[in-house]
Amino acid sequence: MARWFESFQSPATVEPTGSGGAPASSVGGTSPLSVLRSSAARIGTTLDEDTTCAELTQEVAGQVGAAVAVLRVRGEAGSKYEAVSGNPAVLPDARWAEAVARKAAGLGESGTVQAASGGPQPALCVPLAVNQHRYGVLVCAREGAPFTRAEADLVTFLAERAASSIRHAREHDAVSGIVGKLQRALLAEPGRPHPNLDVAIRYLPVGQRALVGGDWCETVRLHFGRTLLVVGDVMGHGLEAAVDMAAYRSSLRYIASADLPPHRVLRQLDDIASKEPDRRPATCLIARVDPVRGLVTLASAGHLPPAVIDGQGRASLLPVPVGPPLGTGLGGYEPATYPLNPSQALMLFTDGLVERRGEDIDQSLHRLAGLSFSAAVGVEDVLDTVLARLDATDAEDDVAVLAARLQRRSAHAHDMQRSTTRR
Repeated sequence: MARWFESFQSPATVEPTGSGGAPASSVGGTSPLSVLRSSAARIGTTLDEDTTCAELTQEVAGQVGAAVAVLRVRGEAGSKYEAVSGNPAVLPDARWAEAVARKAAGLGESGTVQAASGGPQPALCVPLAVNQHRYGVLVCAREGAPFTRAEADLVTFLAERAASSIRHAREHDAVSGIVGKLQRALLAEPGRPHPNLDVAIRYLPVGQRALVGGDWCETVRLHFGRTLLVVGDVMGHGLEAAVDMAAYRSSLRYIASADLPPHRVLRQLDDIASKEPDRRPATCLIARVDPVRGLVTLASAGHLPPAVIDGQGRASLLPVPVGPPLGTGLGGYEPATYPLNPSQALMLFTDGLVERRGEDIDQSLHRLAGLSFSAAVGVEDVLDTVLARLDATDAEDDVAVLAARLQRRSAHAHDMQRSTTRR
């Protein structure tokens, strides 16, 4: 950069041109250093490698008045130009540029090569490299005078800027890949409910790169045909919340094996989490569905109440005593029991389904309760309807939602189940 700046100020040197073909030093009356900074700022504006290459070729083409392209040697035969700016017919044969790129790799720090390209037009080959990391070569060609030393230094500087951005982009992709693998390892399918219960579950993590966050759903088979339905929401987002989510799910499955009522399951979950200082707090709602008795027993740790959809498709909320979130060590959870019949669908959800920025939570819940559904629709249809009408794909938080409905059974099967339960 210093070499270019000194030659740029020399009256004996041909100055690089601006995007309109005028000398860069005269563009807008700004100083050469300001022009250089502006040029560099227009390269690497995203973490996308292809976008960076396009920005580089467009900027260089405007500065030196040449056709510019990137040649990324990807390890296969027949490498070709990419992100071409200017007239591609001016560019030298890609095989020649590839050979020059290999030669440039052994020339030391800059590796810039200016040579005849087998035709009348001069060509400039600049490696896309930074800190021994090489990503390809930038090729410039134009009809007329060869490139000046000042232009070569300018192009080299901008190529280094692009190479640095490419390195950051690849490191970001590598880290994202690791995070993705960890998230996939944390993904655990909910257990299977008893056959007497239809269950559907949807999970929508917030953000484009996330696979799983702090929201979760779980189903656990219990004795006598009962099933435990659970939704939880760990504070925060991303991998850290997902790790704690996995810990809560693991604890829940262990505790549920003792077939405790929902409020006592919450009490033990809270006790375990409160003894781990790094564990994030979480809200949780547990519903124990008893198809034989036609009952659902609920308990809440700081979670929103469930909704029930009746046989006419009308939604309402079931009041549940709300205890403190898990991880506080305060306990104090109480159960609430309601009748549940096959004409009704029970829906548990996390706050991302209903909450909207700047809106009171009571208003959000009122909007959910105001939804209407087709009579006696299946649980998958219930979730399709609620996610579409509440525009859950654009939610600002993770969304986990679970719907369940008792299966209708014949009177004979019902009597057999009651007889088995008494024994």
